[in-house]
Amino acid sequence: MSNRIRLGISSCLLGHKVRFDGGHKMDRFLTDTLGRHVEYIPVCPEVEYGLPIPREALRLVGVPETPRLVTSRTNTDHTEGMMQWAAKRVVELEKEDLCGFIFKSRSPSSGMERVKVYDHNGVPVNRGVGVFARAFMDHFPLIPVEEEGRLHDPVLRENFIERIFTLKGWRETVATKKNRGSLVDFHTRNKLLILSHSPKHYQRMGRLVAHAADYALDELYEKYVNLLMEALKLKASPAKNSNVLQHMLGYFKKDLSGDEKQEMLETIEHYRQGHVPFIVPMTLMNHYVRKYDQTYLKEQTYLNPHPLELHLRNHA
Repeated sequence: MSNRIRLGISSCLLGHKVRFDGGHKMDRFLTDTLGRHVEYIPVCPEVEYGLPIPREALRLVGVPETPRLVTSRTNTDHTEGMMQWAAKRVVELEKEDLCGFIFKSRSPSSGMERVKVYDHNGVPVNRGVGVFARAFMDHFPLIPVEEEGRLHDPVLRENFIERIFTLKGWRETVATKKNRGSLVDFHTRNKLLILSHSPKHYQRMGRLVAHAADYALDELYEKYVNLLMEALKLKASPAKNSNVLQHMLGYFKKDLSGDEKQEMLETIEHYRQGHVPFIVPMTLMNHYVRKYDQTYLKEQTYLNPHPLELHLRNHA
């Protein structure tokens, strides 16, 4: 279990009956599918703060930038108390080695975006951030975060899971051997994954690694991981993936027959146009990598960045 990716999660998403009405919001993808590959650290801000189950519902009121957290019927203000609890809780979570957090959408404590904030007339705008979610994101700016609702989008789901697996791999690299050589090795294995998210960051990170000797080791690692997580936060797209696949095809100049090259190019184009899912060109590429024993490509995390059974590349 200690080798699993550790994720924070809103407790109700695991089926814990902690909501204001005594219910839960279990998400089967999170519990039954992703749950086989991660270890969850559940957090329920309201209950851990000390509110009972069931309880009066909370909502955000005021202005979106600095809302108050109050009960919906009696207007009891819990802002300061919840903020103090959140500040303490995020420090406690430092020891959990979290690689990500999955928040409950639209929650006044845990929603990461578009939470309703009510003005003095009781009119809501969807521009708020939950009190705990804001504290967490401020305290852990590099850790990937998502909401269960957004994870129903296949592109956002793949992006989040790629980020948590990559962050886990980075931390294992740091823990095993922290030197310039291990950073170069990590970057070499993840080059194509980075390129699929951001060609601009790919170039910047390449220059950083090439001049690694110019930096103190801690500064080098800090600059690199900041660029890494910044790059992966940008979504991959059919256009960017197609460019990476065509780049990979260049490694087979002496191997592929004319028919094999044409088949690969046609498959990439069909994917780029949205006619087939990403898994189709990737399966063919993996086949050629194994068939022709392309050593450099075999080491690329881009080919298998997460478990196949998560079905993350089955979308167009």
